[in-house]
Amino acid sequence: MANFNASHLDPFQREFVKLLQANAYRHRPHEVFCDFCEVAAITLSNAVDRIHYEKREARYLQIIKRYNAEEINRFPAMLAAVVNSLEGGFSDSLGQLFMSLELGNDLSGQYFTPFSVSCLMAQMVLGDVWPVVEREGFFTLNEPAVGAGAMVIASAKAIHDQGINYQQHMHVIGVDIDAVAVHMAYIHFSLLHIPAIVVHGNSLTLEEWDHWATPAHILGFWDRRLKNRNTRGAAD
Repeated sequence: MANFNASHLDPFQREFVKLLQANAYRHRPHEVFCDFCEVAAITLSNAVDRIHYEKREARYLQIIKRYNAEEINRFPAMLAAVVNSLEGGFSDSLGQLFMSLELGNDLSGQYFTPFSVSCLMAQMVLGDVWPVVEREGFFTLNEPAVGAGAMVIASAKAIHDQGINYQQHMHVIGVDIDAVAVHMAYIHFSLLHIPAIVVHGNSLTLEEWDHWATPAHILGFWDRRLKNRNTRGAAD
C-alpha cells in the first residue's frame, strides 16, 4: 500500500486514503477500512433509528476502544471526505476506494462492478419509470447482492436523469451476506438520501441478521407508505 497510486481518485478520495494510511500505522489497512465503515454507519443510523440505538452504540464503543484519541479523530474526517466526494455527483465512492486499495484480497475476494458499468445496466433495465410513478406514487427496487450499492446509486441517477425525484419516488431493499458491504451501502444510501432498508442477510437461504433503515426511509415515513400500497393492492 505504500506505493498505492491514487491519481485516478478524486481529491476527497485521496484525502480518505491519507487518513486511512495514517490509521494503518498500528492497524492493518483492511481493518481500518472495515472499522470506519461500521462506525460511520452506526453514527448515521443512531441519528434517526432509536430502535437499534443502544445495541449499535455499544458496538461503536467496542470498536473505537481499539484506537487512540488521534486515530479516533480521523474517522469523522474520513466520513467528511466521503461526503465531499459524493457532493461531486452520483458515484460508488467507497466501492471504488475498496477496489483501488485492493482490499478485496483480504476480504473474501470481493469485486465491485465499476460504476460506469452499473449506470449502463441501470439505464437498460429500468427504462421509463414515469408510468409506475404516476400510477403508484413510487416504485421499488430489490437488490439481492447489494455490495457497496453501485446498482442502486446508478438507478437513482437514471431516474434523476428522467426528471424524477428518487428521494420521493423510489424505495430500495438491498441485501448482502457481507457486513462490510452492508455498511458501505448504508453509508452511500444515507448520504445520498435514498429511502432504503439494507439487510445483512443471505438472499439464497432467506436468513436475516440485521436491518439498517436509512434516514430517508425513517424521515419519509416509508413504513407507512409501503403498508398503504400493500393494503391497496390487497383490496384490488
